[in-house]
Amino acid sequence: MTVWYDGACPLCAREIALMQRLDATGEVWFVDLTTTAETPLPRQAMLERFHVTTPEGQTASGAAAFVQMWLRLPALRPLGRLAAWPPVLAALEVAYRLFLKVRPGLQTLARRWDARRGARPA
Repeated sequence: MTVWYDGACPLCAREIALMQRLDATGEVWFVDLTTTAETPLPRQAMLERFHVTTPEGQTASGAAAFVQMWLRLPALRPLGRLAAWPPVLAALEVAYRLFLKVRPGLQTLARRWDARRGARPA
């Protein structure tokens, strides 16, 4: 599975770092969209929402993409199974869309936090 993420987003970089640690089986390939030119969808669309491409070649976005990723990470597989249930998946998609509206502000706060701590910006 390929996980596509925005490496310039401090929130995304933190989350992906955690997912990489949880990828005990090495089943997931994490691709920073800021460092690759080849994407399955237009670059801007890939940066606007979280995407994964399954081994079968299907690209999913939003909550469905998170579910696909969680199902491939042993520690998160139970969460993925629960989240795949249609009513839960629908609720997660609504929550994800709300998150996307506040994401820019959260990114700004994360960058300020990193700057105060002397951390290198993501």
